[in-house]
Amino acid sequence: MKVVIIGGVAGGASAAARLRRLDETAQIIVLERGAFVSFANCGLPYYIGDVITDQRQLTLQTPQSFHARFRIDVRVRNEAVKIDLETKTVTVHDLEKDETYLETYDKLILSPGAEPILPPVPGVDLPQVFTLRNIPDTLKIKAFIEEKHPKTAMVVGGGYIGVEMAENLKNAGLDVTIAELTDHLIAPLDADMAADVHRYLREKGIRLMLDNGIVSISAKEDSLQIKLQKGTCTADMLLLSVGVRPDTGLARDCGIQLNRRGSIVVDSHMQTSAPDVYAVGDAVEVVDFVTGQPAFIPLAGPANKQGRIAADHICGLDSAYTGTQGSAVLKIFDMTVATTGLNEKTAAAAGIDYDKTYLYSGSHASYYPGATNMSIKALWDKQTLKLIGAQIVGFDGVDKRMDVLATAMRFGAKVTDLTGLELCYAPPFGSAKDPVNMLGFVAENIVSGKVKQFFWHDVDALPRDGSVTLLDVRTPLEVSRGCIEGFEHIPLDTLREHLSKLPKDKPVYVHCHSGLRSYIACRILTGHGYTCYNLAGGWRLYESVLHDRTVPEYVCTECDE
Repeated sequence: MKVVIIGGVAGGASAAARLRRLDETAQIIVLERGAFVSFANCGLPYYIGDVITDQRQLTLQTPQSFHARFRIDVRVRNEAVKIDLETKTVTVHDLEKDETYLETYDKLILSPGAEPILPPVPGVDLPQVFTLRNIPDTLKIKAFIEEKHPKTAMVVGGGYIGVEMAENLKNAGLDVTIAELTDHLIAPLDADMAADVHRYLREKGIRLMLDNGIVSISAKEDSLQIKLQKGTCTADMLLLSVGVRPDTGLARDCGIQLNRRGSIVVDSHMQTSAPDVYAVGDAVEVVDFVTGQPAFIPLAGPANKQGRIAADHICGLDSAYTGTQGSAVLKIFDMTVATTGLNEKTAAAAGIDYDKTYLYSGSHASYYPGATNMSIKALWDKQTLKLIGAQIVGFDGVDKRMDVLATAMRFGAKVTDLTGLELCYAPPFGSAKDPVNMLGFVAENIVSGKVKQFFWHDVDALPRDGSVTLLDVRTPLEVSRGCIEGFEHIPLDTLREHLSKLPKDKPVYVHCHSGLRSYIACRILTGHGYTCYNLAGGWRLYESVLHDRTVPEYVCTECDE
């Protein structure tokens, strides 16, 4: 059996190695148009920021190491330019020799990946404008910084790569601004969870220009003039990180079925519409694990799994890909951001009747030094109670909790099932009631009706005419630092002594700092015959969102408007 693989990074390299482990006699050829194979895409920003200092660490395998261990023929700088499905041949252009040749196949695996989207604006081809997809892109950016010594940089696009690049450009000594078309960074986050990220980035000296798209780029002496929808800025270099699209021209030209977005349509075994042709990685259409609908979710983990599944099926194993839930984690200086599944926007678009809650909990036992709090948000289907999405923003321990939640989701757990998870505990690592357990307890109280919630976006609409009771149960010191207008202050520990002040015929809307003490207040009030609503996420979340929405918008220091 002869297998040709087009593309030698995550999906293609995984497929090649798995094929060899399953079939020692197969002839395996990997065609990679770039100069590197099996390189660490996700590590590229950290080489620019000097976190990774040795370029060789970015390359996980070489053609020589692939051949030595697996007897796989890896041909870099060999670009597949045409596929003939009837003759089962691939036309290949050897870029080093500038020669063209034909390669036959019994099975073909496409792993071309995705390519950066260039916005249709003037100036994207200027030498100070960069995108980041591969090692040559990385070396080009690194060389520009070392040779030209730029002082300022703008990153257009606030997704994972954009934010990572902003951090690493800052670490490289540049003054950095992020311009983002939407109202918040990191699209898988909801805006309320992104508020903490925005504040932290500003504290780290990263300027944010939200709700602000790029219009044009032009040269201005040795720098760039960048016209945005709101204002015109100058920068010494510009990184475009506005998203990616599937690189599927080769598949389209030979008649393989694509969807409207241009992704290759595959079945659960990663088979395309063409006989004996498979496709994996960022170029393929996946099924959203939660909604069951087609989706485009370009991530390294799924690409590696898909490569393995394609190899399995070629070798007669009944492996199947069961969908992508979008689990991802992001380092931003010392902060960690992690997501899995749906957010509110995608849940609503899918027509899911969902509920949500928030938790603000410590990374480990509070009495052990170094604990930091993390903000957790979870969504679940009201009908089935299945967990459908989670977001965490914090510092230590975020990835650990998100991995637990992502695993629970994958196995169909109800949000209330989180209460029964037995997780590792010791004071340096967690709490006897882990944040994941606490999330389950909070959700269980909501589902069972023990607690009624209201949310930060409901606060301003609450009547201040005396028809409801608004109650703040924080300490006097906390209240002195900021409060919500119209809320009467009664500290939790004195609440029972002041019940006579609260009319029983009016619902009580209560908040504390994070939602825990106000929950206790609601239980006290409910026990005395009141109807009580608890502010999910508490003052902390409300203030975070309010601060984010009222912070003065950054204006370029050199504007022409």
